[in-house]
Amino acid sequence: GDFLSMWSQVRVAAGAVDAMPEQTESNIEKIDTWTSRAAEHGADLVLFQELSLTGFIPNHPDGNHEQWLRTALTAARSAAQPLNGPAVAQLAQLARAKKILISAGMLEDAGNLLYNTQLLVGSDGLLGHWRKMHIPMFETPFYNGGGVPTVVETPLGRIGANICFDALLPESTRLLAVQNVEIVLFPFAADPPPRTVVGWADWAATALKARCAENGVFGVACNYVGRVECAGVQQNFPGGGMAVGPRGEILADWPAKTDEPGMLIVDLSADDLRAARGEPEYLFRFRRPELYGTLAYPPAEPGAGG
Repeated sequence: GDFLSMWSQVRVAAGAVDAMPEQTESNIEKIDTWTSRAAEHGADLVLFQELSLTGFIPNHPDGNHEQWLRTALTAARSAAQPLNGPAVAQLAQLARAKKILISAGMLEDAGNLLYNTQLLVGSDGLLGHWRKMHIPMFETPFYNGGGVPTVVETPLGRIGANICFDALLPESTRLLAVQNVEIVLFPFAADPPPRTVVGWADWAATALKARCAENGVFGVACNYVGRVECAGVQQNFPGGGMAVGPRGEILADWPAKTDEPGMLIVDLSADDLRAARGEPEYLFRFRRPELYGTLAYPPAEPGAGG
């Protein structure tokens, strides 16, 4: 329909919780605790990191790879939740009780395939979901790549999400931008060296500032925190998070220490978004899609007969 943005100001919280694989119930309790804190701070929406609902299954084994893979795949299957299952219903119940929108990530059981899926739930249930599109090498055994992400119209603005690795590819956010996205959620589970909150932020900021500036959107990001263990392998995430404005400026830094769960709170203003899109440096308006056909349909390679 017609594009009509009704929101003026929205307060967003981004939290990092120490979610554990195969412990969905206790993960929901942690999400509950931090959602309550976000609500107490007047947040309209709270974002939790990639796979925060079902837990991240570590994927850098150094022993017998085949044995690990079989055990880890079984764990992934048993941890995965359907979109219409009890875990998502519990999140919606929580959203209703706290009068807040909640975005959390989970291994999605889609029947024959698994996806790495970020949810958006409100008091009426599931408002939207996004499946990670670009799957890094270590994660390909677990889930498949999802389709084109949609933008969800909410009273808080037009919301979309890119999950972790997706944010490193410019097309991911562009797919949302051509649908008039205003706020992009960037849930991560990343442990780049040095394995600290600042190390994560230095690594993530390169992509996030570019994604937000090149599309004229707000970005809110948070990263996984804690030591996860499954199938004899462990991985340790530092936490971290940031909020980025539509010019690529950092709006909020992460308040917690490395390895500690934490949460940032940021106010996003529609006036600021409009102002950024009214400036000569607003990049999105200079797009020339008629030039870009070869990006989607590359020319035939020379000598590729047919």
